[in-house]
Amino acid sequence: MANTYTLISSATVNSSSVANIDFTSIPQTYTDLLLKMSLRIPTGTNVGLRIGMRFNGASTDANFSTILAYADGSITGSFTSSTGFTGWMPDAGTTSNVFSNVDVYIPNYTNSSNKSFTTDAVMENNATASYMGYFAGLWSNTAAISSIRIFDSGTSANFAINSTAYLYGISNA
Repeated sequence: MANTYTLISSATVNSSSVANIDFTSIPQTYTDLLLKMSLRIPTGTNVGLRIGMRFNGASTDANFSTILAYADGSITGSFTSSTGFTGWMPDAGTTSNVFSNVDVYIPNYTNSSNKSFTTDAVMENNATASYMGYFAGLWSNTAAISSIRIFDSGTSANFAINSTAYLYGISNA
């Protein structure tokens, strides 16, 4: 079990023109990473947009695979994805001022083997839809993770003001 969590960096969206949240120059001195996000998109009416994640400046979802178990208030299910899909976030079609809550845990992010991650994600809108999901993902790349990009993978919209993301380094000393 982790002994210490150290905040590496945080981001709060202060304008309506932020399309990505980037964590760069991630120190290679921790055992694991934990990314905690609370996100929203101010446009659209999809009642839940997908959060995308990419590592090390990649411009595509190449080398990602994810399996997801989910419930949406009326059904349960599972599916696989070949993207960095890591959760949902509410949009303008949902209750005002409601944000998602997403935790992404990345163990052994500096080792020389493929990188796994797990996600616990919740998005609700106090009205017609809610989503809860547990993800297991793999980035098939042996490079140490030095940067993480978070973005809307559904409509390429900007994040809403007050969306936040926090990146923690975890040391198992």
